[in-house]
Formats: sequence, C-alpha cells, structure tokens
Amino acid sequence: MTPILDRTDRRLLALLQTDGRLSIAELARRVHLSATPCLERVRRLERDGYIRGYAADLDPALLGAGLIAFVEVQLDRTTPDVFNRFRDGVIGLEPVQECHMVAGGFDYLLKVRTADMTGYRRFLEDLAALAGIEQTHTYVVMEEVKSTRAIPIDER
Repeated sequence: MTPILDRTDRRLLALLQTDGRLSIAELARRVHLSATPCLERVRRLERDGYIRGYAADLDPALLGAGLIAFVEVQLDRTTPDVFNRFRDGVIGLEPVQECHMVAGGFDYLLKVRTADMTGYRRFLEDLAALAGIEQTHTYVVMEEVKSTRAIPIDER
C-alpha cells in the first residue's frame, strides 16, 4: 500500500525534481521544517520509491546527441516471446532514450537521440537487426519545443 503524501512531502518532491542538489538546510528552510525532520522525510521518500535517484541534466547538443527521432515499431507478431525478444534487444541500443509499448496502430514508440542522420542510419541498421520487426516509421524532430522530466505535483 502506498503511503499518503502530505503537503510537505509533495513540496519536497517538487523542489527536488527542480533542483536535486538543494541542501537539506535549504530544503528545510523552503518547507518550514528544521533540518532533522526534513532529512527524515527525504530519506523516507527515497526508501518508499518516490525518489528513484538524482541526476544531472546534460545538454544533448553539446554532447553530440542533438538529433531526436521518434520511431514507431510494428512487430510481425504480438506474442509474449516476440515482445520479450524485442524488449531485451532494444534495451541494449544506446541511442534509445525511451521505449514504450503502446496500444493502437503499432506496438512500440521509441525516442532516439543521435548526433546526426548518419548516426541515425547506423542506429536504424542495429534496430532492423532485432528479430520480429515488421516495419518502422520515423519522425525526425525539427524543433524541440518543450522537454521536461518533471512530473506534475499538486502541492495543495
């Protein structure tokens, strides 16, 4: 059973997802707690799985991963063994940032980052080598209008 989050817990989560480097002292100040109870709450949120980890937000363009593509993947069969083989194969493809099984006209939607179209072409060859793929459709991003990992949190 998932514990109920109170207003302070939700505020802590909102603050930490905006800036995971905030000190406990600063977090405590912002949520009107002393440091010890604030630290205990953060540790509980980590222990209960609300906070899965902390990471730096890197600039993809500066790191040679400026091209984004979304790829629809349709499998040749929709059986558990084909799903499992595809899942296991796609996990090993480094350019894949996200992979979602979806309902609708295709089976999976991938978000892929590469340096350029040449890098995307290499990725596509690796993807095509996975067993069970019937067809793919690619949509190359021309402009990234909004990109966030922030989860909406009702702080009321």
